[in-house]
Amino acid sequence: MIRTLALTALTATLAVSIAHAQPLAPSGTVPPGNTAPGTFTPGAPAPRTFTPGAPAQGTAAQAAVNDSLFAAAAATGGLAEVSLSELGLQRATDPELKQFSQRMVAEHTRMNTELTTLAAQKQIPLPTALDYRAQFCAQSLAGLSGQDFDRCYAKAQLVAHMDSVAMFEAESQRGMDPNIKALAARALPHIKDHLKAIKPIAERFEQQKPSTEGAASEPHGR
Repeated sequence: MIRTLALTALTATLAVSIAHAQPLAPSGTVPPGNTAPGTFTPGAPAPRTFTPGAPAQGTAAQAAVNDSLFAAAAATGGLAEVSLSELGLQRATDPELKQFSQRMVAEHTRMNTELTTLAAQKQIPLPTALDYRAQFCAQSLAGLSGQDFDRCYAKAQLVAHMDSVAMFEAESQRGMDPNIKALAARALPHIKDHLKAIKPIAERFEQQKPSTEGAASEPHGR
């Protein structure tokens, strides 16, 4: 009983001491060191606000692209395009593909020269040889002839120009160097025209491609 009363008295004493050491803040005030919601302390960074539907600042969609990387990638693609088109000019049997190849050699050679000149002014090193992907593509096509070559060549041109459109669009919209960005913007309409020209040719060859599904399902002995 005596021990219980002693513990009760000690607890009461501690409660009174804490109450005197940390007085309660008046109603409506904020303890020092805290900031009430919706208030702004001078010298402190302004609170961020969010507008529904607005894109977040610094998202990947708004990020700038690297101009030097674009220049190198465009040079690699340009070299591959001229090499591929020269092969098509030599081996394609379809008249439309031959005409397309001649146009690609002329226009991509001009664009490559323009890019090389600008990169030299900017002191940006560019590749001067075909990469492994382009070499493999050329080697694969070199083993074909006739309609097989035409079909695979048209598809290769379609894929190459789809990649180029995406790359030049990114630089023309989000490039940092004004000269390189302007070069991409000037070249983009031509590359889109190339894509527009090769797409129906590639689709035509795909439609003409013989189907092997029926032959594979035929039972032996017939």
